[in-house]
Amino acid sequence: MSNLVEKLLCDNVRSLKPYESARRLFAAGSGEVQQTWLNANESPFANNYDVDSERFNRYPDCQPTSVINSYAAYSKVAAENTLVSRGADEGIELLIRAFCTPAKDAILICPPTYGMYAISAETFNVGVHKAPLNDDFSLDVESICAHKDKVKLVFICSPNNPTGTSVDSAQLQQVVEHFADSALVVVDEAYIEFDWHSTWANKLATYPNLVILRTLSKAFALAGIRCGFTLAAPAVIQALLKVIAPYPIPEPVAQIAKQALQTLGIDRMKLQVSELNAQRALLKERLMSIPSVELVGDDKANFILFRCEQKQELMQYLVDNHTLIRDQSKQINLQNCLRITVGTAEQNQQLMDLIFSFFKKQESAQ
Repeated sequence: MSNLVEKLLCDNVRSLKPYESARRLFAAGSGEVQQTWLNANESPFANNYDVDSERFNRYPDCQPTSVINSYAAYSKVAAENTLVSRGADEGIELLIRAFCTPAKDAILICPPTYGMYAISAETFNVGVHKAPLNDDFSLDVESICAHKDKVKLVFICSPNNPTGTSVDSAQLQQVVEHFADSALVVVDEAYIEFDWHSTWANKLATYPNLVILRTLSKAFALAGIRCGFTLAAPAVIQALLKVIAPYPIPEPVAQIAKQALQTLGIDRMKLQVSELNAQRALLKERLMSIPSVELVGDDKANFILFRCEQKQELMQYLVDNHTLIRDQSKQINLQNCLRITVGTAEQNQQLMDLIFSFFKKQESAQ
């Protein structure tokens, strides 16, 4: 059977490696020891929701009106500008499937950045062009603009994962206008609640080629329900509806999303974001006190990126003590870099105690 699989496998899929998600690297629930999860940029808060099973015997709506209207109101856009999907990851795939012809077209990414843009393109046999960020993680606008008429989609993550940097508004405007007649510029705002004033959702009417990706996974603490949104011109939304699955949003997901997007849910989210911002500031202060640690990037999201020469040993020490953070050192310009998701005060204290302990042991060994 393995020979048959190899014989039938698509050429572009044969060489692919699965995306190394946090759960693939470290499976949740494995073993009896409780792990501290600070490696997937999840919220540490778990909120309660009511679910009604009365409609579970029926197929769900493709685009639940209550969810669409609620998110549109939250984002201050029209319902016709809004699409809900299985996480923002599906939004990425839908854009590539709708606008890129396999083995012909290409997308543009700006590494270091979120890995799923490239993975999704490669899965569909779509080319991936790169315009790496500058050393300060700002956009290399000249390099990006050089790809005009060479790509169909330009992916820009802001705030960027894993650097925590937001894109300068003037630079983004220059890029969007440059590709006005040749490509869609997709701004991934998965972490926008941590830098709300930088959103570009209010520019949709001005720029028909602008697309915004959003999610409930981060600030709304709902990574487990896989619910994301694409905000775009009505023509773009209608194109995505041609390639989306018939029933993408399960009924329980729709119910929970609707509750999260009511006034009570939004107010709770804002309080939790404020708490995470305060905890992030404390983490930064403590990390800065360690001579071997260099903070990298900015802090416009729910994580901190830092560099240390002993990154491999530190990672292993944390894993041995059941605390998980994320290695980002394989990305361009992120040598020896590790990323910490901001957790609860207790989790952050536990992490810092371990980090201080590690460096103390390092000093003693010298």
